[in-house]
Amino acid sequence: MAKIVFGMNVSLDGYVDHDRFAPGPALFRHFIEQVRGLTGSVYGRGLYELMRYWDDNHPEWTPELREFAVAWRNQPKWIVSRSLKSVGPNATLVADNVEATIRRLKAEHVGRIDIGGPVLAGSLADPSLIDEYQLYVRPVVLGHGRPFFTGPRPPLRLIANERVGEDTVRLTYAPA
Repeated sequence: MAKIVFGMNVSLDGYVDHDRFAPGPALFRHFIEQVRGLTGSVYGRGLYELMRYWDDNHPEWTPELREFAVAWRNQPKWIVSRSLKSVGPNATLVADNVEATIRRLKAEHVGRIDIGGPVLAGSLADPSLIDEYQLYVRPVVLGHGRPFFTGPRPPLRLIANERVGEDTVRLTYAPA
């Protein structure tokens, strides 16, 4: 049975914003290894459209950026969207029955499947489909934006904490 994990970079005040802070070299290396080990990822439309950047090669990329792109391209992706009509390589569009699809993925696969995007993760919290929340807390205060948690959650318990990279602490929580 697969483990469903929602994890993202988050500011000290609880917001996610891919444009406002980027990982340093050690944290980026951590993400390369993490993506390489995934069984797959489930994305909401917005984050998937951002991540599609990795589908194309860019001549200015460093070896590390190329390495991340290869890892990302190789993993299966399930894209939750009612507005998209098609998705890129190695991706499957999920327009309906999201909860049933997640339950099926969880039952049919082994390993870790990441959930990408706080809105999608928020829609999956009530049915208790998320096994872990991983907050990569970064020393940035944004003051506004999209929150990591988009609504109330069931009680959580801390199961791990560790320093990752230059300035990040990963806090891992599971439903209590």
